[in-house]
Amino acid sequence: MLPQILDEGPTDAPLTVALAHGAGAPMDSPFMDFFARGIAGCGCRVVRFEFPYMAARRADGSRRPPDRPDVLLDCWQRVIDRLGPQHLVIGGKSLGGRMASMIADAAGVRGVVCLGYPFHPPGQAQKVRIAHLQVLRTPALIVQGTRDPFGTPGEVESYKLAPSVTVHWLADGDHGFAPRRASGRTERQNREEALARVGRFLEQLREEQ
Repeated sequence: MLPQILDEGPTDAPLTVALAHGAGAPMDSPFMDFFARGIAGCGCRVVRFEFPYMAARRADGSRRPPDRPDVLLDCWQRVIDRLGPQHLVIGGKSLGGRMASMIADAAGVRGVVCLGYPFHPPGQAQKVRIAHLQVLRTPALIVQGTRDPFGTPGEVESYKLAPSVTVHWLADGDHGFAPRRASGRTERQNREEALARVGRFLEQLREEQ
């Protein structure tokens, strides 16, 4: 069964961007709304969908843990099959972006955008989730806060990621890109910087078509 989607932006756009949510919030969270609408404003079609566990939570209100990785990846594959990989960029928030990056090469999509990548569980820096990122061929952009407990600059710089992977750091941002007040930055500033960087990445992919 294909997941329900939110579809916005021009349907004849040169690129379609499919976004999946993070582990704890749905596809229409304020974070996802900001980036989906912002990317659509850059001239892309944007499609959002929910993994089975989140769709079930929406239906009955019961909180559930994320589905097994094979279920999440199968859901991603069904979305890619529906949209076609030729002009498709996939990604999303945290868990959604991680799963997208794991399937990107095999699916043959144009690119990957990860909004806060979970390089490791908080407080468990030894449990890295990077093996596929070290050999990834698909162009990928990871936007990460410098205070993200799932991966800090010092940790990520030691990972020797593939040349296809670019990491853009947001000053004092946490996993949702929010900085501390004392930093002099605002969450809005970090989100707008992230959106601008994603926009440049997508423009580069369009120019290569």
